[in-house]
Amino acid sequence: MKDLFSEQSELYQQARPTYPQTLVNCLMKQLNGFERAWDCGAGSGQLTQLIAPYFRTVIATDLSQNQLDQASALPNVQYLQQAAEQTSFADRSFDLITVAQAIHWFDFEKFYAEVKRTLKADGLFAVIGYGLIRLDDIDLNQRIDQLYHHTLKGFWDVERRYIDEHYQTIPFPFEEIAMPQLQIVLRWTGAQLWDYLNTWSAVKHYQDQLHVSPLESLQDILQIQQPIGISFPILLRVGHLAASK
Repeated sequence: MKDLFSEQSELYQQARPTYPQTLVNCLMKQLNGFERAWDCGAGSGQLTQLIAPYFRTVIATDLSQNQLDQASALPNVQYLQQAAEQTSFADRSFDLITVAQAIHWFDFEKFYAEVKRTLKADGLFAVIGYGLIRLDDIDLNQRIDQLYHHTLKGFWDVERRYIDEHYQTIPFPFEEIAMPQLQIVLRWTGAQLWDYLNTWSAVKHYQDQLHVSPLESLQDILQIQQPIGISFPILLRVGHLAASK
């Protein structure tokens, strides 16, 4: 698993979008138990804090202690620095295992072995993420597309393709459940959009290699005071352990 976000952990916590309650509701309807959940690759806890009210105990893990340090302290949540592919959990521990906006960095085979070992027989596994930002403003949307597809071409890690493919091309060796199409819908100021763009891993790679910001031509975004309508398509793969044959 790669750790690309420790250096920007505070900005990541502040600038990344949060998931809507409708997503949480969809997951909770599929559950059989609410004793223990594991949020893997939890980062600064964007999803952890949304699922925490439903469980007696939530374990949130991440490779980055810096990221976990930004997460909100909650009485029933334990934050642990652990790799996704090798954990200390007992077999059949969890009613729900989630991984949000992180699975594309994992070793699929090793992580799935941990999921299958630690998920209860009737437990639920959910892969969650969000795709490329969309903006209501057509001109601004075109400029962000130019940044994403052209300026930053060659600076994205190869694993980013799984997000571009909406997680439909990741291996998923589980009995999959059909889920509704959902979106994150928000209204951001120009400063919020600017901060979000600065969390992109390709922006950091570009700056590190070329010693100039790829966002220079977009600095006028900072002057936008009125809220900008934005959305992200939610990526969602949900399933149970496959029945033994």
